[in-house]
Amino acid sequence: MQPETIRSVPELRRDVAAWRGKGLSVGMVPTMGALHRGHEALVQAAKAQSDRVLVTLFVNPAQFAPNEDFAAYPRDEEADLEKLAKLGVDALFAPSVEEMYPRGFDTTISVGGPSQGVEGEFRPHFFAGVATVVAKLLIAGLPDRAFFGEKDFQQLLVVKKLVRDLALPTEIVGCPTVREMDGLALSSRNAYLSKEERARAPKLYAMLRALSGRLRRSATPGVDLDEAKRALGRTGFSVEYLEARNAETFATVADWKNEPLRLLVAARLGKTRLIDNIAI
Repeated sequence: MQPETIRSVPELRRDVAAWRGKGLSVGMVPTMGALHRGHEALVQAAKAQSDRVLVTLFVNPAQFAPNEDFAAYPRDEEADLEKLAKLGVDALFAPSVEEMYPRGFDTTISVGGPSQGVEGEFRPHFFAGVATVVAKLLIAGLPDRAFFGEKDFQQLLVVKKLVRDLALPTEIVGCPTVREMDGLALSSRNAYLSKEERARAPKLYAMLRALSGRLRRSATPGVDLDEAKRALGRTGFSVEYLEARNAETFATVADWKNEPLRLLVAARLGKTRLIDNIAI
């Protein structure tokens, strides 16, 4: 059965209230659509931990800079609905831009801590846009749990801090990155890759795996990172960042031997920006 499609916040609150009136728990999966197996894994995790599953579909203009791909970002709500129906999703919240950002909207949420550096340096507008829209979605639906992929690891930490700092009554659940057979992390933007670029793209994950195995025991981890950047450049990637951070606080690394660490990369291949990360 196809999920109910909800367009407004009052409708969303009405449906969630009806579920809660029956004593049912609610899981939310925020997406920008163009759904793939990574999103499906989030839905499956939500179904396993919730009585009702709500997927949101909103291409959020606030997290795109003027020179980024907001207009070109893939959109196919009909195809997304078909996938959600097969997964047994209960409702889809697909608001318009005007519903989420009505005329006169003038509020932005800025999250410190894990938003600093790495993705925040190369896309300084990004996390304020993410934090604002996620806060609006969570306040509108008040789910028991919301599910986010670890592929956007820094974003996951930002959302967790947002919820903690604002005391929002939602548990944020991180789910493992879903990959193609050759290791490429699933992303809606993979559709931008040419055939030749798609064949080359898995080298990004292969580099992460090889490098993560060396950094803990390396006497010169900074040198290893620089060498890996140059190696990626020789294979056609334009590297924006390749960096390790504390996996819990996102602080810069002070102790390479004992801290919980995450290795993160962003690189362009042709016109496509790829990001990935791996635990060290």
